[in-house]
Amino acid sequence: MSSKNKEEDNLSYKPDWNPKTGAEEFAVKIVKGVSRVTIPHTNLHKTKKTLSTEELVDGVLQNNRTILAKTITLIESASEKHQEHAREILTKLIPHSCKSIRIGITGVPGAGKSTLIESLGLFLIKNNHKVAVLTIDPSSTVTKGSILGDKTRMEQLSREENCFIRPSPSGGTLGGVARKTRETIIACEAAGYDVILIETVGVGQNEVTVRSMVDFFLLVLIPGGGDELQGIKKGIMELVDAIAINKADGDNIRLAETSCNNYSNALHYLLPATKGWIPIAMTCSAVTKKGVEDLWNLIQKFENKIKKSGIFYERRKQQSIDWMFDMINNEIKDKFYNNKEIKKELKNSIESIEKGNLLPTSAAQKLISLYFKIKN
Repeated sequence: MSSKNKEEDNLSYKPDWNPKTGAEEFAVKIVKGVSRVTIPHTNLHKTKKTLSTEELVDGVLQNNRTILAKTITLIESASEKHQEHAREILTKLIPHSCKSIRIGITGVPGAGKSTLIESLGLFLIKNNHKVAVLTIDPSSTVTKGSILGDKTRMEQLSREENCFIRPSPSGGTLGGVARKTRETIIACEAAGYDVILIETVGVGQNEVTVRSMVDFFLLVLIPGGGDELQGIKKGIMELVDAIAINKADGDNIRLAETSCNNYSNALHYLLPATKGWIPIAMTCSAVTKKGVEDLWNLIQKFENKIKKSGIFYERRKQQSIDWMFDMINNEIKDKFYNNKEIKKELKNSIESIEKGNLLPTSAAQKLISLYFKIKN
């Protein structure tokens, strides 16, 4: 059969069954397409323009949220080239920072931290504040990216013009924070955000790091969590400036009040985290908004008191020193593990340890000695 006859047969073909309404009953419609589309030549690999230090700094100072996000991405990058660029930017931003109250928020899983942050953020924006929310999410062990997404958990707050939400993966870092949280705080403050809310992973006793970068530290709990005073480790209790018993609504109100009294009594036996301030336990409901304004009033009372006593400024100075030591530790660690000779010897050491031919202590000492020998 010729190709012409085949084509005619195809055109004349009809299915065994035809719908009465002329095709609406078919699950799939077939529409006539075009024979060929000519796509104009474009450079698909064209790279976006790299913004200069001045453009990024100006964009941050003008509170251009797109440029602020780009700047934070640059800050978080592990590339040496990006880090050098980030340091230049931060040097220019620091004089415009330090004009906010920094609030760390941690708590047990399911305590409603994100919902409480959204309620508090909406209240603050309504009262003419600009709020930056830095959320530190658990990292995927596979992709190293955030497992959770706070812009979906704080949907209403994320739509507010005077709010900036930045989720960052913890990257496995202890302390419930990301490695570059301090630098991110500086960038947000320079952009004009006067309240910085930092939500931690909530990893239990490893919250010392976030304590070293905030002014006020809040622990969020739920009523009747079981073994109230033993369920939370003493270590975290000694770090907080206040405890908020969330979900104090409906049938939980009486239970929340009982929990609040128990924690209030326990706090009296602990050394305060902030000199001159006695930690307070209170109840609230992120859903009904009850107690949210009281929480903010408490934070303002705390800020006024420690500024008047000078503790606020002493703490900020100490935090800068802690920041320096953290930078040194991180830099040494990165340099060590990225060294080519160390990488090679590390692989050999691991194999020797697995075979039982080398003690871990001997391997560590050998690697450290090799590193300093390379540097010298």
